[in-house]
Amino acid sequence: MGILDRFEQGVERAVNTAFAKAFKSEVKPVELASALRREVDDRAAVVDRERTVVPNAFTIELSPADYKQIIDWGAEPLADELAANVTEHASAQRYAFVGPVTVTFTEHEDLETGRFRVRSATVRGAVAPAAATAAPSTRHPLVDIDGQRYLLTGPVTVIGRGSEADIIVDDPGVSRRHIEIRVTKDGVVAADLGSTNGLFVEGHQVPAATLLDGNTLTIGRTRILFWTGADSDAEDEDDQ
Repeated sequence: MGILDRFEQGVERAVNTAFAKAFKSEVKPVELASALRREVDDRAAVVDRERTVVPNAFTIELSPADYKQIIDWGAEPLADELAANVTEHASAQRYAFVGPVTVTFTEHEDLETGRFRVRSATVRGAVAPAAATAAPSTRHPLVDIDGQRYLLTGPVTVIGRGSEADIIVDDPGVSRRHIEIRVTKDGVVAADLGSTNGLFVEGHQVPAATLLDGNTLTIGRTRILFWTGADSDAEDEDDQ
């Protein structure tokens, strides 16, 4: 199954096939997905031989009719599916983001029905999606939560159930702002933010802990795997 086939299935799950019925002559979601992928490819910037950075914040400008159609049928689930599609494409191409992938829609009177524009920007954030095969690097630590990997690109990352968290966890046992992971010159520190159920590191409840490569953190029923990349750094020094 191709990436766009999976995308179309995701849209159907999100809106109960409403888009397939509504977008007959107007802009189609699969067209938006293709345009975002082209935008990523066209604006890929090679930073070094191991890192190609691509935009992570996308705005899709639509005609009034298309914008109304998307709002009527649910802009948020479509935006989520498009962001996931971009993330999957970037992973396949080994591109890197510097922040979370976002997609927003805006209305523009100068556009005719069926016509749209894509604008993109590189916006730094506390976390960025990472490929499933990504390893920690000298630049950023990495966490794995339920199979989804995130590079910790900011000095402080908040994990919790609330929308204000940098990484949102769908777990009723997790507080809205449950823990923070702080990257310092002396190491990476995880600290409980006064949560209801506490922070556990390697099975022990702690208010805070300096994390080691391979540590397991537990909040609620959610397990978080952590890598610092320290071992990779040491190997790089030995090779020099």
